[in-house]
Amino acid sequence: MATLARTILLLVACLTPVVTRAQVAAAYILADHTSGYVLESYKSDQKRPIASLTKIATAKVVLDWAAKTGVDLSQLIAIPLQAIRPIGNNPMGLQPDDQMSYRDLLYASLMASDNTAANALAYNVGAAIRAHATSELQGLGAIETFVSQMNALARELGTERTLFVNADGLEPQRGRQPYSTAADVVKLVAYAMNDAGFRFYVSQKERKVSFLRGGQTLQFMLHNTNELVGTNGIDGVKTGTTPRAGECLALSAQRDPEIRKDGETTYVTPRRVDLVILGATDRFAAGTELLARAWSLYDQWAAAGRPAQTSKH
Repeated sequence: MATLARTILLLVACLTPVVTRAQVAAAYILADHTSGYVLESYKSDQKRPIASLTKIATAKVVLDWAAKTGVDLSQLIAIPLQAIRPIGNNPMGLQPDDQMSYRDLLYASLMASDNTAANALAYNVGAAIRAHATSELQGLGAIETFVSQMNALARELGTERTLFVNADGLEPQRGRQPYSTAADVVKLVAYAMNDAGFRFYVSQKERKVSFLRGGQTLQFMLHNTNELVGTNGIDGVKTGTTPRAGECLALSAQRDPEIRKDGETTYVTPRRVDLVILGATDRFAAGTELLARAWSLYDQWAAAGRPAQTSKH
């Protein structure tokens, strides 16, 4: 009987499909948030479209600009005609001359992946930046000025294999195409998630926002497109999908910090991992699977004393 049982188990094992990394996603990376240590990666330096993961950079340019200039994010701004695209996500049905706050536009961009909201932010912030910029930006349009700041942020973060061409992440029908890599995006994720304000935006499962149209206040309930937010310590960050990019997902998850006492000294080590998944067929299944993998690898790395990266991922 024991021999028969072993034979059946072997047959089941042979018949069970083996899930390869390529079946999980076209590219991914798992990293420790604090140090940037790469726990595991697959084709993470391959240039690919990243769809609405682009909006992580869009939001951070807005938040960094607001922090620098002291702009009140509750201030209302007008939705310009340039923000309305014939294709793309406009869940609130925003129209030219509607008025909405920077804050609610950020919620819409990050939670609902609203392209109109992202472009409205880009236009208004880009116009403000251009108005106080050096001559090199004077010849650019408002949105072009904003995108130049997105690319400047990418360079500051050392993400040399990234090109942004717009604020919403859609691939243009003609001209330069946007691209990045999983390795580059995980650096952007770490930078963004270090901002408490950004973390709050992307951690919300739903949020009621409002805008003005013809003097009337309209309200809309946003729902986070990231279905994994609020599970397994996940408190961000962003989804993205286009036909070329496939399903994309950036996640950040935390556990209670590690506390260690050495005599009179207490050492507190934060525990957070960041994941970027590009070109998945089921991003949430991939995210769940890879998050479990990330924590397993993290525990092994931590048990080994958190050694520094010794080789290229």
